[in-house]
Amino acid sequence: MSKVFPRNCKISHPLAVEGDGVYIIDHSGKRFLDASGGAAVSCLGHGDADVIEAIETQLNSLEFAHTGFFTSVPAEALAELLIKEAPGKLDRVYFVSGGSEAVEAAIKLARQYFVEIGQPSRHRVISRLQSYHGNTLGALAAGGNLWRREKFNPLMIETSHISPCYAYRGQQPEESEFDYGQRVANELETEIQRLGEDQVMAFIAEPVVGATLGAVPAVTGYFKRIREICDQYGVLLILDEVMCGMGRTGSLYACDQDGIAPDIMTIAKGLGAGYQPIGAMLCTDTIYQAIEQGSGFFQHGHTYLGHPVACAAAHAVVKKIMDRQMLDRVLAQGIGLHNALIDRFGEHPNVGDIRGRGLFIGLEFVRERDGKAPFLPQLGLHKKFKAAALDAGLICYPMGGTIDGQQGDHVLLAPPFIIANEHIDEIVDKIDTALKSTLPTL
Repeated sequence: MSKVFPRNCKISHPLAVEGDGVYIIDHSGKRFLDASGGAAVSCLGHGDADVIEAIETQLNSLEFAHTGFFTSVPAEALAELLIKEAPGKLDRVYFVSGGSEAVEAAIKLARQYFVEIGQPSRHRVISRLQSYHGNTLGALAAGGNLWRREKFNPLMIETSHISPCYAYRGQQPEESEFDYGQRVANELETEIQRLGEDQVMAFIAEPVVGATLGAVPAVTGYFKRIREICDQYGVLLILDEVMCGMGRTGSLYACDQDGIAPDIMTIAKGLGAGYQPIGAMLCTDTIYQAIEQGSGFFQHGHTYLGHPVACAAAHAVVKKIMDRQMLDRVLAQGIGLHNALIDRFGEHPNVGDIRGRGLFIGLEFVRERDGKAPFLPQLGLHKKFKAAALDAGLICYPMGGTIDGQQGDHVLLAPPFIIANEHIDEIVDKIDTALKSTLPTL
């Protein structure tokens, strides 16, 4: 009997023993096409020789050096590489071990920044409903997914949530896409005014919402308006690119496609591509200088900050992602996968929307297409679909509560950037198989 504490105590998972490109192989030899990269992590697939070599080389020279005493060559090189390509005035990198840690660091940095510059009343965080920013308490409080928050509400800081930019559900029939985006963006100004201009320190959002909405990008103009509002009221803009960043949408940083830059950014998942646990928080020089010229000490830290082996792995990963051919491939294969899904499911009575950017694509399931009515939550469509997909040899990322934390079902696809056309065909065929297996049971 296993002594591992699993995510779900009522489900037994197969034992993974090997990775091979876009596939994971279990102990019985069954091959699973990893169409979600786990959770949008394995962007280079499994068994990349260059990344493995970088890890081995670093292990042979130095496996660990605590950042309370040293910096390291891999950390310095990775930070320089990330900032060279970073949008706007992002200028410093703080390395952590994953996405939740990155968001915690971002929230704490935002708070300390305002303390350092003499605005200690600023402490409120605003985010969006149906967002997800991580599972540690600060990150969970920032997130807007009711199901994930419910058990832990008494432990969390008080935060505010405005509407998501979710045109499929929120755009009114008489509204243009642009007008819809401006309307929901202006909710931020209303909430800042409600709380008090001197109370709000940050607004946090995902450029393309991942787990909780299923690859929903903002409409054109939305984030430019958000940036204007943050600037007007002196609020820091934190962009969470933990899931959608690092080439996933076709550019190294997802916000490049929205024409804006944040004050603070969080990245993880694809940063290490699964080869090592690593995340990072990036901030502007203005924020960094406030700390440096003030107390001189960021009152935050973890043991494995800037881990040399993790940084060496991530450096090799980012170099491969930044190869123009790789990003071009993400765009081309993203179009190919999107078109293949449209061809197969564009008129499917139970597929209401197919959306996303690059190789970050979601399908939203509906009980009836015209009225967009969701399946009843108690039917557990997403759970049954996940089981059927696994049975068919497909790893994907289904979720429930798409609409409001309770109603709605979707599946998120985030396959490795190395997928070939035959893998696209296999993904589509296996989604079809899983749907045909699942829907008659509802």
